[in-house]
Amino acid sequence: MLFAVETKHMSCYRLCGVAVMVIFLAGCGSFLKRDGSGRTPSAAPVKSGTAAKKGGYYLDDGPGDDPPGDLASIPDAVPRAEPLRAANMRPYVALGKSYTPMTTLDPYRERGIASWYGRRYHGQKTASGEVYDMYAMTAAHPTLPLPSYARITHLDSGRSVIVRVNDRGPFHSDRLIDLSYTAAFKLGVLDGGSGWVEVESILPGAESPAAAATTTSASPPQDAPPVQNRAGTADAATTNMPALPDTGGIYLQLGAFAAYDNADSFLAHMRTELPALSHVLGIVPRDGLFKVHAGPFPDHAAARQAADGIARTLSIRPMLLVR
Repeated sequence: MLFAVETKHMSCYRLCGVAVMVIFLAGCGSFLKRDGSGRTPSAAPVKSGTAAKKGGYYLDDGPGDDPPGDLASIPDAVPRAEPLRAANMRPYVALGKSYTPMTTLDPYRERGIASWYGRRYHGQKTASGEVYDMYAMTAAHPTLPLPSYARITHLDSGRSVIVRVNDRGPFHSDRLIDLSYTAAFKLGVLDGGSGWVEVESILPGAESPAAAATTTSASPPQDAPPVQNRAGTADAATTNMPALPDTGGIYLQLGAFAAYDNADSFLAHMRTELPALSHVLGIVPRDGLFKVHAGPFPDHAAARQAADGIARTLSIRPMLLVR
């Protein structure tokens, strides 16, 4: 991939003096917008409001404003045979270092630091041309074939997840792989920003010893729908969607999902667990997510009472919304 396409985690080198830095950044302006990914390079990895963490997430990045309430139940990626993208097989240079991507699905196992990336890149194109979904089980790697699958094992906790590799990065010498927000959550590296992991490629149809290990999924992995344009997904799904009337009022949000099928499954579960609210539950497509709402309620007191009941029953704390 060309340098301009695959530098989502690049940062301009530090220069001495504020004036020099300003001039340098102005000069970088011509390549801040990426023609392939639409992303901009990030500065030193830091957590908002805290000191920088080695291998942590990136400047102006972090969790989404409205994350799903059931990240742990999002299924791992399911390996399947997919054609490799020839455009991602070409050697490229990033931050002065040359990379030669793998051109075939071969065994791969390496240990190193995993970090993660979130809302800053959510909805933008990846190096593979797909849209980055921070709530899907995906990852970025400098040289693994795109797309391909890998098992990521947290060496401290023993947790493991399966991800679909569909992006390039990270381009820092001390990091091996970048995980999506959900993958990092399930692996247990979200709060710390990074973790020591083992990355092992998974070949469809060829079960490896590592691939036979137990994953952190709450249920058997299911094949997640391919990442695609959010607007198109919403348009296709709303035909049979059990939607709430698009009227103003007071609502409770129980969860938000990147894929309609996940939202629909969650809705069915909520209707079973909360029969008294079944008639006011529905799916609202908004802001690129499928949100499960309950309502409208006559006033804030009624909404809070319902939220307290849901919290006692399901250990879920709904979000109160006025729309």
